[in-house]
Amino acid sequence: MHALKKNRPLRRVTLAAAGTVTGVVLLLSLKPHTPPAVAQASAASGQSQSQSSGSSSGSSGSSSGGTKSTGTKTVTGDTVQTRWGPVQVRVTVRNGEITEVTAVAYPQGNPKDQEINSYAIPQLRREALAAQSAQIDSVSGATYTSDGYKRSLQSALDSAGG
Repeated sequence: MHALKKNRPLRRVTLAAAGTVTGVVLLLSLKPHTPPAVAQASAASGQSQSQSSGSSSGSSGSSSGGTKSTGTKTVTGDTVQTRWGPVQVRVTVRNGEITEVTAVAYPQGNPKDQEINSYAIPQLRREALAAQSAQIDSVSGATYTSDGYKRSLQSALDSAGG
């Protein structure tokens, strides 16, 4: 028998074992998604500053029928549990118009969450202020956060009576 045509079962066993060990190491090196408990605490402490900065919108007010409530209300919506963590929105309604929308809690547990929400949360805020309702488009790549944001915003608007 020629030397190149020999059966090499030990080589196959060694390669199979090395492949298995490599697969297990790669599997164990994956980090599970951690709950954003720290993100909620930091978001809640940052909200006390932004809540007190109520700026007056300089619209030359034309009275429009009076069916909506008057005055200023700031209401925090329900906390919505999403796949990646809780989302909660605070809304300020002045004379029936949404003047401010702030995300109180949103997923920030890992760098990917932070990256996604750094563009999604401001976009959702702009959409809500422009639409003056919770009927806004979802942000591509942030579907779970968008859905939680819309549901929390709707609950806040329901509580505010707007």
